[in-house]
Amino acid sequence: QVQLVESGGGLVQAGDSLRLSCAASGGTLSAINMGWFRQAPGKEREGVGCISNTGSRTKYADSVKGRFTISRENAKNTVYLQMNNLKPEDTGIYYCGAGLCQGLRRSDFTSWGQGTQVTVSA
Repeated sequence: QVQLVESGGGLVQAGDSLRLSCAASGGTLSAINMGWFRQAPGKEREGVGCISNTGSRTKYADSVKGRFTISRENAKNTVYLQMNNLKPEDTGIYYCGAGLCQGLRRSDFTSWGQGTQVTVSA
């Protein structure tokens, strides 16, 4: 089973950008669809976006379309989440997961990392 480690979170102001990374080990990343999810305090974990194993297909939640971009470098076993024009409502713990890039359902993803905190101040 692939192991995942997220990094790159931090405290930023509204309008700033951050790039999160998800490093994978113990598996062949080029064969795995990957997703990013987030969880705000007191709320359910929600899908942010996902990317197919080759990177040819991506899917995003409506709330982040046009602001967030998922990419991957399979040679480096790393998936990225570029977040631009951040808003306070983007605050939460961001997780990457391995699974099916379809409807951004949490149940489609397994092998979660430990998460990285993103806090956006107004």
